[in-house]
Amino acid sequence: MKFIKYILFLPLLGLCLSCSLTKNLKEGEYVLYESELKGVEKSDEEELMGLMQQEPNFRIPLFNFSPGVFIYKTGELFYDSSKVARKKLRLENELVQVKEQLDSLSENRKLLKRQDKLQTKLENVKKKEEFGNSLMRTGNPVSILDSVKVYNSVRNMEGYLKNHGFFEAEVDYEVRTKKKKAYLTYLAEEKKPYLIDSFYTRTKNEEILNLLKKHKESSMISKGKIYNQDDLIGERNRIEELLKNNGFYMFSNSYIEYFVYQDSSAKTVKIEQLISRPTFAEKHQSYTIDSINFRINPPSDEFADRQVNRVFRNIDFNFYRDRYSEKILASRIFFQKGSTYNRSVVLESQRQLSNLDLFRFVNITFDTLGTSLTAKIFTQPNQKYQLTNQVGLSITEQLPGPFFSTSLRNRNFFRAGEILEFNFRAGLEGVASATDQGVYQSRELGVSAAVIFPRFLIPFAKGSLQRYGRYNPNTRTQIGFNYTNRPEYTRNSLSGQLSYTWATRNQRQRYTINAADVSYVRTPNITGDFLNVLNDLASQGNNLIYSFLPSFVSSFSAQTIINFNQYGDWQNRPSSLLRLFMESGGTSLNLFNVQSNNTEGIEYANFQWLKFQADFRRYYPLDKKQTVAYRANFGVARPYGVSAGILPYEKYFFAGGGTSIRAWQARRLGPGSFSPQTGSGGEFDYTFEQPAEMIFETMLEYRRKIYGYFDMALFVDAGNSWDIGVDPSRPGSDFRFDRFYKEIAVGSGIGLRMDFDFLIIRLDLATKAIDPAQPEGERWILDNLSFKKPFGVRGQTVLNFGIGYPF
Repeated sequence: MKFIKYILFLPLLGLCLSCSLTKNLKEGEYVLYESELKGVEKSDEEELMGLMQQEPNFRIPLFNFSPGVFIYKTGELFYDSSKVARKKLRLENELVQVKEQLDSLSENRKLLKRQDKLQTKLENVKKKEEFGNSLMRTGNPVSILDSVKVYNSVRNMEGYLKNHGFFEAEVDYEVRTKKKKAYLTYLAEEKKPYLIDSFYTRTKNEEILNLLKKHKESSMISKGKIYNQDDLIGERNRIEELLKNNGFYMFSNSYIEYFVYQDSSAKTVKIEQLISRPTFAEKHQSYTIDSINFRINPPSDEFADRQVNRVFRNIDFNFYRDRYSEKILASRIFFQKGSTYNRSVVLESQRQLSNLDLFRFVNITFDTLGTSLTAKIFTQPNQKYQLTNQVGLSITEQLPGPFFSTSLRNRNFFRAGEILEFNFRAGLEGVASATDQGVYQSRELGVSAAVIFPRFLIPFAKGSLQRYGRYNPNTRTQIGFNYTNRPEYTRNSLSGQLSYTWATRNQRQRYTINAADVSYVRTPNITGDFLNVLNDLASQGNNLIYSFLPSFVSSFSAQTIINFNQYGDWQNRPSSLLRLFMESGGTSLNLFNVQSNNTEGIEYANFQWLKFQADFRRYYPLDKKQTVAYRANFGVARPYGVSAGILPYEKYFFAGGGTSIRAWQARRLGPGSFSPQTGSGGEFDYTFEQPAEMIFETMLEYRRKIYGYFDMALFVDAGNSWDIGVDPSRPGSDFRFDRFYKEIAVGSGIGLRMDFDFLIIRLDLATKAIDPAQPEGERWILDNLSFKKPFGVRGQTVLNFGIGYPF
């Protein structure tokens, strides 16, 4: 075995040496091995380093080997520049010929299609000619020290420092070479920054002066602050926005100039803000909306032969056909006749009209006459029917399951902005058997029909349509059927839902209320083996079997999602998301005399429960390449009344899996310190799902870009699930304040992600560090890892494969 290891190691070592960064360099060339920046104390060091035009190649520590360079050089083996040049010339000549034919046959669809195809191919070839093939574009070439790029980097850094108040700053560099390796050091000397001594505005327009004084607190320029050119740019944009939101329709930031006067002895600056008068008038004037016209143009292939004209809320509507509700459209227009022009209100109106999903586009323009504005809203109908098909893979239990879904939309169904939607989904999903049959694929089928109303159906309060229009209100009514076929059982459910959704004007909070969520659930087929499992649990006091009786389940729930700073865009700014969910199930049963589930001989189950869940997520970028992400999730669900201590199976919490505590298989962690059965080797056998009534889990993840599409992650997950009350069939599963902190499971690991912008493929290797299922005092199991057993004992390390980030 040792001999085989050496045989495998030698080719790997040879591969690393063959891709040495310093190999095959010309005379006088040096690899940029390291670069650093010194002397920065008050400036943003990360932004300064971003101005460097050259960076060293990413290398594996202890080796003179770069995976990015290896991929690039591998791509070079398959790249023929002369072949690419010949292909480019051939495509250019062919494209010229097609264009010549189109001069005489401009409507020929075959030629037009051929032209588009050739243009796409030519763009791809030009990209290949400039950047190489796909492997070369994924990797990166050897970074060879370039004195021109170093000089440009120095100039860029000096310019940055001067623009940020360090007018006397100097930047130099030094290069140290050793064995074809260059060690580059940039030396910055910031010196004393210039502070703002005074800031004043000069204009002859008293109205603008008064407006600026009124909003002086929002100014980005203030006395005593370090001079920053970015603040001047931000202040210009702020003033433009302020004036345009207060009637100054014709104003733009081009009328704003800044004059900066330096005092080199005092190291201060005086800033003068000049607002010049327009060339077309004596002064900047405030504009008022005189009239509003809303026009829906016909689709390009139709003739407007049945135009309809109506007036509602002083808005002149013109429809190419009588198919639209002026009341719904007016509820999404927030500026009125006689009101002062406000750009933010106009943009909000445009956004809310687009949210109706009725139009291909929404354009709002203004005609001027003196200081009066005529608002013109132009739209064109979206296609009446839209069919969307989707094919993909869902990943559960590390087993990919293909699925197919299709959706048909009928827009403006009742001619008041409603959308009729049909959905169909069929697929396979990886799940773990409850009767020791391993991991397999269950079959699922779902169909639903929904009508989405662009308003609140209830209540019918007078003026509610106009009052709530700016919150993008929707009422959704839906019925659906779902079929699940597992080896243990077959389960059907028929459901109906009435829900309301709306959002705040800044889109920061989104609310959903499910006023009625009812379903009828049947399990027509249960295998004998699974029935024995359920009966065995019942004999121990666990009445999970009630969840598989025919049942009528109803609930009322509410959810709010608070998004701080656009969480999910993954930009270089901190962002957070908080989701709160509350549910009351079976509340209406309090009004009726309903048998409890533990009544002997009962054939139908009824459920009453209360549920709460809070999910907080935080994303914090350290720099352009490194981020830290955190998640905390807490939930509790409590059955009461006729439930006899049992929840509907879908309402339980489950811990473990690719988006939970990753060192445990999906839905297999806990509850509490309950110990599963052991296998033949003495390790735990995680055969069964572990439903629980309480969950607490936290995840901390460090993410870093490596090169190209590849990112890495280091993570630590901690948490568990519990029952509220004693479950005789699962000793130790109950939550108790005097011991729950000893039952926190901890897993850690490393992840590899491939980020293709439109798709993120995730591989996470997680190892159990603290296992609460072990006897107290033996729960630290990370020391099971050794050189001979790098993954610990059997089942200690889990490989998770997923799509997208875990949170």
